Amino acid sequence: MNQPLKFPIDQFAPEQGDALENFDANVLRQLFEDEHPADLAAQFSEFDPPQIAEIFSRLSPECCADVLRYLDYENRREITGKLDNEMLSRVISEMTSDDRVDLLHSIPDERSETLLHLLAKKEREDIRRLSSYQEGTAGAIMTSEYATLSPDLTARQAIDRLRLEAPDKETIYYAYVIDGKRRLLGLVSLRELILAHPAARIKDIMRKDLVCVHAHDDQEEVARQMTKYDLLAIPVINGGDALVGIVTFDDVQDVIEQEATEDFHRLGSISQGSGTDTLVGIGLRDAGPWLLIRKRLPWLLALVFMNIFSGAGIAYYEDTIQATVALVFFLPLLIGSSGNAGAQSATLMVRALALGEVIGKDWLRMMGKEIGIALCIGACMAIAVSFIGVFRGGPDVAVIVSVAMVAVVLFGSLLGLSLPFLLIRLKMDPATASAPLVTSMADIGGVVIYFGIATWYLGLQAAI
Repeated sequence: MNQPLKFPIDQFAPEQGDALENFDANVLRQLFEDEHPADLAAQFSEFDPPQIAEIFSRLSPECCADVLRYLDYENRREITGKLDNEMLSRVISEMTSDDRVDLLHSIPDERSETLLHLLAKKEREDIRRLSSYQEGTAGAIMTSEYATLSPDLTARQAIDRLRLEAPDKETIYYAYVIDGKRRLLGLVSLRELILAHPAARIKDIMRKDLVCVHAHDDQEEVARQMTKYDLLAIPVINGGDALVGIVTFDDVQDVIEQEATEDFHRLGSISQGSGTDTLVGIGLRDAGPWLLIRKRLPWLLALVFMNIFSGAGIAYYEDTIQATVALVFFLPLLIGSSGNAGAQSATLMVRALALGEVIGKDWLRMMGKEIGIALCIGACMAIAVSFIGVFRGGPDVAVIVSVAMVAVVLFGSLLGLSLPFLLIRLKMDPATASAPLVTSMADIGGVVIYFGIATWYLGLQAAI
């Protein structure tokens, strides 16, 4: 006997709720499949994965496949764990090739093998081929569902062929022209086919000046190329110039979002991970407390010990502090300014490097530019704090604070600019030059610079 679903249904429209309560699968399927999968995914995200799996059991595999691609990694993993193998294999069969690979990566290896044997041989081989590419490369995000044409076809024949193939392809806006060895010769857009004379040969109307990437290129490079040339899809070739797949714009959007999130996490000194041990794809709301602790604690512990050097610097200049206690009042202000200037500079430089606006060999040029900017900013800030210095500690303190302000802002700015370039030389992600890291290093330098200037100036005054 059909039982009603055991969870609130007020998230759905009245007619959808009635269908859910009455287990009317036909009505339910019709109502839900008329909605956009992204909207359904948003509705389903309010429920627990077992409840979503229960709804999925009443929908068609096509609808489930469309909705799954809009759910986050963690929900997708838990939902698939609640579906039986037969149902899940039907859902996988309805997905695009790249989405199949992503889904199977979220499933334990033993079950993945079981599911693979339930799929058609062609689908199984395609999944294994796409899975062989290293994560983070063009091959790992490409799809094998693309349209190809022979150079000897006419425009009319090409349109007829695309009409037949369209249901099984992810996109037919671009059709790729290949020879008998699958070597990429050119491409032709659907618009060009429609506007061409029906008897025109594909080889005469195709574009040969192609922008393409290799299967082992980094996915960030793929995103840059597609953004630079405003492409809806980009062909992926292997070492022999044979076409092996395409990367579509929706997949590049996911890459851009993922890479931006990882960079933001690094800039905030959040540790990275992979699979279920990462915040990317899970989201802050759904991340467990223990995961957040593991991601945030390591860097914070490291920075705690790094800040010991700031204390050591203060202790080293104890005599100077005792001689002019008013200097302590300006210590947080100065080291804070140094850290803030460094964080600003590092953020701008990391972003410029990520967008390709700046490259490694631009370091000296950017250094010269930053020195001028930092001196100007430091001078303005020095003038502002000099008035406070006069009233708080007298003319000598005002001079010390003003000179130190220019020096620490210059130091922090150059540190923030240079650290990303240094990390690139060390083959590391420049985003590791995070604001907390730069701030901590700038604090140490700020303490030494401030009290060093104070010691020198006060000694000079005493000698005079």
